[in-house]
Amino acid sequence: MTRHPLFVPPPRAGNVLTALGLCALGWGIYVRFLLVEASNVALSCQAGLPTAGCQVRAITVALFENNVFGAVAVGAALLNLVRPHVVLLAVALLAAGPGIVLYNTGLSAFAVALLMLGFARPARVPDTQPE
Repeated sequence: MTRHPLFVPPPRAGNVLTALGLCALGWGIYVRFLLVEASNVALSCQAGLPTAGCQVRAITVALFENNVFGAVAVGAALLNLVRPHVVLLAVALLAAGPGIVLYNTGLSAFAVALLMLGFARPARVPDTQPE
């Protein structure tokens, strides 16, 4: 019985994934504390101030009220669990990072747990045909 190697991203991809995850988490923290929860920004945006920050705030509020961050993170993590790939891992990290900070904690945390399980899956082995 041959054992397939476990799914582990290459070092360069691991560095990029780390940077993407930290940027996504940082963006979520920025939006939550400086755009969503800041009362002066909320009052200005509700009064109709046409700024990019108000547009980002409105879009983000609509996304987290409908659990989009958590749903996308769980979907990508499930696909990654079934068929591990670096791109699916990146999509799940990009959705789970802000989701944890922006009130989609349950689904996003579940997605992170599924991502950890994805590292226990065997990596894809290229199909080789005997010549």
